[in-house]
Amino acid sequence: MNVEHWLVSVPPILVYVLAGGVVGLESIGIPLPGEIVLVTAALLASRHELDVSPHGVALAAVVGAVVGDSIGYAVGRRYGDRLFGFLGRRFPDHVNDDLLAYARHLFSRYGMVAVFFGRFVALLRIFAGPLSGSLQMAYPRFLVANVCGAIAWAGGTTYLVYYVGTAAESWLKGFSFVGLGIAVVVGITASTVLRRRVQRNVEAYAAARRAAEGV
Repeated sequence: MNVEHWLVSVPPILVYVLAGGVVGLESIGIPLPGEIVLVTAALLASRHELDVSPHGVALAAVVGAVVGDSIGYAVGRRYGDRLFGFLGRRFPDHVNDDLLAYARHLFSRYGMVAVFFGRFVALLRIFAGPLSGSLQMAYPRFLVANVCGAIAWAGGTTYLVYYVGTAAESWLKGFSFVGLGIAVVVGITASTVLRRRVQRNVEAYAAARRAAEGV
């Protein structure tokens, strides 16, 4: 079975469940490629031979993001540092003291704004719920920022990718699903560049913090 035939045969409900599930688990605090899965699902929706709806993808991702963040908030509020210690042991490449300190700085200083814009940055997205809970942010305020951020990020990404994919479909007809692969690679590259930029900010903040503490 070739890749194209397999993709055409994928049940739409599986695409929605996968998109919502991965985004939801990432929002709880588990480092997963939510952005890549969302972009791939939106690109599948842009293929007219598939029965995947962009509205279904967007709705699943928004619900997954809101529910996942709310669970992360509840866990962070109840367990706090114990949760981050567990995540650090299980995912040392993604969760460490420097990144947590930088994220705490952002969420403590900017509150709802950090929750909203943190949704657009992979390294911060996994901390939005748990950190907001551990910092005792009022849940109604968190929920408003969470829902708005989820709609802007998940809905905006889905429809942007969908319409770009639809517009480009005529150019990619001769390449079948090669266009899908190219788009995913571009998405991964862009995400990597943004992640490295945030990582530099984390390193600069950590260096400044250690200098101030005389370490």
